[in-house]
Amino acid sequence: MKKLNQILQSNYFYILLIIISAFYIYLNYSKKSVLDINTKEFKGIIEYYKIDGDKLTLQVKGKERIIANYYIKSKKEKLTLNDKLSIGASIKLIGNFEYPSKNTIFNNFNYKKYLKSKKIYLIMNTNKLNFKKTNNIFYNLKNKLIKIITTKKNKEYFYTFILGNKDYLEKNVYDAFKVNNITHLFAISGMHISMLVLILKKMKFNNFFIIIFLYIYSFLVMFTPSVLRVTIFYTLKSIPIVKDISNNKLLLFTAFILIILNPFIIFDIGFQYSFIITYGLFLLKPQNMINISIYSFLLSLPISLLNNFEFNIFSILNNILIVPFVSIVLYPLLLLTFIMPFIEPILSVVIFILENFNLFLEKYALIITTGKLNILFVIIYYLIIWVYSKNKNKLFILTLIFIILINKFIFLLDSNSYVYYLDVSQGDSSIMITPYQKEIIMIDTGGTLNLKKEKWQRRNGNYRKITNIILFLKSKGITKINKLIITHGDYDHMGEAINLVNNFRVEKVIFNCGEFNDLEQDLIKVLDKKKIKYYSCIKKLNIDNNKLYFLNNKDYGNENDNSSVIYTELNNYKFLFMGDAGVEVEEDLIDKYNLKDIDVLKVGHHGSKTSSSKEFIDEINPKYSIISVGINNRYGHPNDNVLYNLENSIIYRTDQDGSIMFKINKEELKIETCTP
Repeated sequence: MKKLNQILQSNYFYILLIIISAFYIYLNYSKKSVLDINTKEFKGIIEYYKIDGDKLTLQVKGKERIIANYYIKSKKEKLTLNDKLSIGASIKLIGNFEYPSKNTIFNNFNYKKYLKSKKIYLIMNTNKLNFKKTNNIFYNLKNKLIKIITTKKNKEYFYTFILGNKDYLEKNVYDAFKVNNITHLFAISGMHISMLVLILKKMKFNNFFIIIFLYIYSFLVMFTPSVLRVTIFYTLKSIPIVKDISNNKLLLFTAFILIILNPFIIFDIGFQYSFIITYGLFLLKPQNMINISIYSFLLSLPISLLNNFEFNIFSILNNILIVPFVSIVLYPLLLLTFIMPFIEPILSVVIFILENFNLFLEKYALIITTGKLNILFVIIYYLIIWVYSKNKNKLFILTLIFIILINKFIFLLDSNSYVYYLDVSQGDSSIMITPYQKEIIMIDTGGTLNLKKEKWQRRNGNYRKITNIILFLKSKGITKINKLIITHGDYDHMGEAINLVNNFRVEKVIFNCGEFNDLEQDLIKVLDKKKIKYYSCIKKLNIDNNKLYFLNNKDYGNENDNSSVIYTELNNYKFLFMGDAGVEVEEDLIDKYNLKDIDVLKVGHHGSKTSSSKEFIDEINPKYSIISVGINNRYGHPNDNVLYNLENSIIYRTDQDGSIMFKINKEELKIETCTP
């Protein structure tokens, strides 16, 4: 026993655990589904479900865990599902499997990786389902809790803090918490579990009962990493032979156990937050709530920046103000209200204060966009924290912030030019970045036009849209768009324009020739309010040491043919953007200009048969052709004849290749795709 204790105390033992963990993750990294993707039927147990408008999302555990999506056909069926669905129910699904897709815009949320962190490899698009309720005592306990919570006035907070489900929070409120960098408060954390354990100890429950309670609670919250961490840690701490081991070593042992259970848990952001913050707090040994708030923010900052690319400079203050309020006031009050419902009016007042104070803080947020953190800076950042834990220097916080800000200026040292053709589904959006980010030019914004639906079909849309394009720009450290060019006024080319203007500083907006339609007029109202200059039907635009030439200045009487056609050269590489211009415009361009040997063509009108005539393509002879088109779009784009006309060109399609990047310097043109 003494020998075992010595091993558990040894630093070499934990180095070995880290090596074994890394090797185990490597061995399992390429693991795939055991199911045949052509299987049409799947049976399992419902672990989670959510109805949002006309969409039902299920997490089902059978031979393996899957996600199933089902579109509800009527209001009556929705009411029936709401009434009869339950956690733990046995379910039979009929449908088609598909692999989850990766992000198709650089540096965006990777859904495939997210599902992999939960050991989910397949999605089923379901057209038929049958289920029956469970008799399992634990599932029935969870269903009972859900039933009680749904009757609460503040059910979204009970879902969040008792069942660990943030899906029911109003998204505009949650977005405000996100801006203020305090969303970590809405994960069930070690602090919350510690409070529960303290309450149970005060009630004279012994360790065995507490451990049983923690495992049951872990089940109720679907074994979220933060709760599972506390549960396993507390279990280990209760074993006599390991009670003298330091908290940091015990935490590493806990991480090792979780990785053996699920090697992909390291991709889970909750796991990353939970372990890094906890390990750091054990290392730094904060003496009070203020220090806990400051250290927690600093420890979590790199993870936030790796995913969101920005932070609020007042975040430390926000954490000092709100963390104690949530931990000492809101959370205990939620537990009391769950037991004593008659005090819920007091809870409502507390939530009202919290939400309005949060919105007030958001109003005065000072956002610093850093871009995607370089992994080297992440390592240096945490090394500084480790050094500080050994020798506490007062310059600690300033040094960390300085490291973060250095990362921001890396983008400004890049001497290459870039052209990105972004996958915005059935739409267009391109971004040009000149050397040292002197000029950011955006040509079209994309925009998905939502079909009109009945009230019961509408999904929760009460939130500020942070789109994939916005995340991409922030990941590149971009806070200003010098020129926003709207090739024409169709929604799939300018639908996100107002959203972009509201999220970035925009210097100038350029419209095409012809009258302004309703969409363009709506944008102009916002531009006037923000005092942003705008122009239309111009012929030339200076960018850095270069020019953009607008080749189409004729009014053809329709939006598509009125599209701005833009030509430019970057380090002697020729780029042509056709908007939605048709064959008549192409004929005029051939007559008017000498457009020989174009290097990169943005194909007109998403590869429609109305554009890209053989005569035009033969004339300009593009080396690369980019077709911006949605997967399985209802228009049948791109047209087979257009693909035939482009056969001598290297074709990239956003539905197949995702976003496409051209990196241009004096020596070469490099191409990179963000394939689904």
